[in-house]
Amino acid sequence: EIAVLFKQELQNEEAKEGKQVKLTCELSKPDTSVKWMKGDTVLYASEKYEFKQRGTVAELIIRDVKSIDS
Repeated sequence: EIAVLFKQELQNEEAKEGKQVKLTCELSKPDTSVKWMKGDTVLYASEKYEFKQRGTVAELIIRDVKSIDS
């Protein structure tokens, strides 16, 4: 099986506290399962985190951004 690689890695984003931010990456293989993490902690879909994926593009939306989210 061919390894999945990042075609476009995550970029740093800035957001004001209380707003939302969207992080995007592009993978080499469409519809690949993506696990979003903050350090060693796996993130799960919730009111705070939303995940979207279309083809090779995966997105993480973080709502109500706080300084701890950096």
